[in-house]
Amino acid sequence: MPCEKELELAKAEVKRLKKLLNELTPPLETLLRHRGFRVFRKEPPDDLLLPAPPFIDDYYEKMKKYSFRLFLRDVIKHQEFFREKDVTRYATAGVTREYMDYLACCGLMENFGNGHRLVKRPVKSFGATLEWFTAEVLKREFSSEAIWGIKFKGHKEGGDYDLIAKVDGARILYMEVKSSPPKQIYQNEIKAFLGRTGELAPDLAVFFMDTELRMKDKIVPMFELELPGRPVERLYKEIFRIEGKVFIINAKDSVPGNLERVLSFYLRRKS
Repeated sequence: MPCEKELELAKAEVKRLKKLLNELTPPLETLLRHRGFRVFRKEPPDDLLLPAPPFIDDYYEKMKKYSFRLFLRDVIKHQEFFREKDVTRYATAGVTREYMDYLACCGLMENFGNGHRLVKRPVKSFGATLEWFTAEVLKREFSSEAIWGIKFKGHKEGGDYDLIAKVDGARILYMEVKSSPPKQIYQNEIKAFLGRTGELAPDLAVFFMDTELRMKDKIVPMFELELPGRPVERLYKEIFRIEGKVFIINAKDSVPGNLERVLSFYLRRKS
């Protein structure tokens, strides 16, 4: 059995080779132009809730925790003024206090009156920060070039794409990133996702919901309604596939782990 050090060295070598492969293939925006798509705008900073660069790596690691992402949603909801009790719905008081201390330490939260508030205001929603995080997962964990918050012009399905990445050299991944719970997702959003998928023609498309709730209860039936005759099959737990190209995932277990399962399944089928 290989020792832990050998495994780490092997992982580092794989990461190095993936980075080299990315550098030897056309950049993502060139691949998009091959499909007739030119980036008009990307990664708007206005609604991002991010700390200063020295804290970014640690912030990314914290964002892997579902409880921290839920906490940030509540903080954004109460951004003008909140107390600890206002943001303790999804974690224990001790964990919430730790998260609040962290936000204060990295300069995102300040004392205000007898409570707290965000330093940067207003932040419309958690959506942009979640898109940033999923793009970082693809960059850091899979050595992929990724952009988020993309705007194209002149396309009938609407030019707004949450996340697009270059994977495995020259394949395009399109990812819809939803921070809302299933009860706030409507049929027209599924239709729009499939429409954008059809127009962009990515190699694979992922519909991601940042929830640990079951996809089978509402989201899968909505896809089945939109795609009659095309089965939606369970790949693993709350990961579903449609003909090996379109995938539905949530945050159960971990976001990087679920993306790894999708990518490994897709690439094994292609090989």
